[in-house]
Amino acid sequence: MMADTLALLCAFLLVAGSAFALTAAIGINRFPDLFTRMHAASKAGTVGSSLLRLAAGAFLILTAPVAAHLLARAAKGSGYRISTLSVRATHRDNKK
Repeated sequence: MMADTLALLCAFLLVAGSAFALTAAIGINRFPDLFTRMHAASKAGTVGSSLLRLAAGAFLILTAPVAAHLLARAAKGSGYRISTLSVRATHRDNKK
């Protein structure tokens, strides 16, 4: 449920950020003078890039725990030995 919500949020932020960035690009090309072009680049460009940056952050929040879990599982499955300085958990697999 939470992963679906984050995925939808990430998709919305990507679409909204891309729309603002496109609006800024169109404004820079279509507006007649320097000041209106600066306005398009500063306002819509800033909002668009901020939304895209938020989408990247949401994507990292969504995928980082999964990647860490898969790395730990692969290390355990390949027989990687834990350091003697680390604290061992008392799970069923460690009682062997």
